[in-house]
Amino acid sequence: MFAVIKTGGKQYRVAANDVITVGKIDANAGDVIEITEVLAVGNGADVSIGAPFVEGATVAVEVVEQGRAATVIAFKKRRRQNSRRKRGHRQHETVIKISEILTGGAKPAKKAAAAEAAEKPAKKAAPKKAAAAAENE
Repeated sequence: MFAVIKTGGKQYRVAANDVITVGKIDANAGDVIEITEVLAVGNGADVSIGAPFVEGATVAVEVVEQGRAATVIAFKKRRRQNSRRKRGHRQHETVIKISEILTGGAKPAKKAAAAEAAEKPAKKAAPKKAAAAAENE
């Protein structure tokens, strides 16, 4: 199954478990968000195209990391004038992983978020036990 989504003014063809880099999305690493701007959804030869969006279709994505793209250099030089200018630019970007493609108004299964929430308290509890054991000795 695949979908064509729109984010940041660009269109991407995605499938489940794809990892892509898109323009900046306001979310923290590990968050699960839904993209509702789905332009097309297909399963083999069966494709449904929206006008402009497919009704009831969403794509659940997990934010992997926030970062910045490589530096783009803008260099201008005027010959024989002793004039030059160098500027650099780094675009903010987000790496996302496509969790699942949903149709018919289905809600995403928040497996990834629940698994991370279960792991975080366990990691915090371990140092407290070690500190308590060190005080008792």
